[in-house]
Amino acid sequence: MARVLSCIQPTGDVHLGNYLGALRNWVSGQRENDVFHGIVDLHALTVTETPGVLGDQTLSLAAMLFAVGLDPDVATIFVQSHLPQHSQLAWIMECTVSFGELSRMTQFKDKAAKRESDFVSAGLFTYPALQAADILLYDAQEVPVGDDQRQHIEITRDIAIRFNHRFGDTFVLPKAVTPKAGARVMDLQNPTAKMSKSADGEAGIIYVLDEPAAIERKFKRAVTDSGSEVVYDRAGKPGVANLLEILAAATASTPEATAKNYTQYGALKTAAGAAVVEMLAPIRRRYDELINDRGELTRLVRRGDERAEVVAAATLARAHAAIGVLPR
Repeated sequence: MARVLSCIQPTGDVHLGNYLGALRNWVSGQRENDVFHGIVDLHALTVTETPGVLGDQTLSLAAMLFAVGLDPDVATIFVQSHLPQHSQLAWIMECTVSFGELSRMTQFKDKAAKRESDFVSAGLFTYPALQAADILLYDAQEVPVGDDQRQHIEITRDIAIRFNHRFGDTFVLPKAVTPKAGARVMDLQNPTAKMSKSADGEAGIIYVLDEPAAIERKFKRAVTDSGSEVVYDRAGKPGVANLLEILAAATASTPEATAKNYTQYGALKTAAGAAVVEMLAPIRRRYDELINDRGELTRLVRRGDERAEVVAAATLARAHAAIGVLPR
């Protein structure tokens, strides 16, 4: 059984793409490995400028992770800032990675370019050092990532190799793995772009906590394609294909098989909306229960924190001992 780490930032509400593309797979795979899921609120500080928001977003995300079906008896769900070992090891990582390596990180260059006329946080630059600490603290053997995050795993491995060479074998070298394919959910108003929190408008985004009427309305207004035939053709009919993929994911079918049941776009939109409402209903109910019972939610978060800290503290102590830091 491998130790697997997957993390998520508490920025923005969880949408259908997050659920079908990732979270549902976290749930289905939680008993296959020793899984750790971090709510990385310290990383969110690179984009958080409003006081009093981050804590609420963190608690809301924790409630959502439990609501979608992650079992606190099986999966270790923790909040990054609750464990001081993340910040402590991050400094060691900063002292182990070079300025040149950080300068070559594609995501920093892209994000800095987008914000060139605004404030660019130094945290965007040193972000990979904290991310390396997040991964190495838990002796993670596997880290499921998309192609845009592979560079971060590569630099984490480079940092760990350099540390191990300098101070002795201390850190497990993580491996980037391709996550189990989830449904590919596109924006309902722009079906050639992924559903994303950073989209220009919200008309094409289905949030997990949307009211049923709002979900059905968004599906009815979904962009389709020229012609009237319902066929699964991702390149030629991206709007219809997106609806078929969502409906298939919600009903445990395939887009090709689903297409055979419809002859009109309107009926397809209605069916997709209804299926998504039904799929999300139990998640909404459980989320409401948890968010309205802060005592129980806090207990579940603390439970994961405590389990994670046992591992994180042992790893940090191992790193301190390897370096020769004076013990207390």
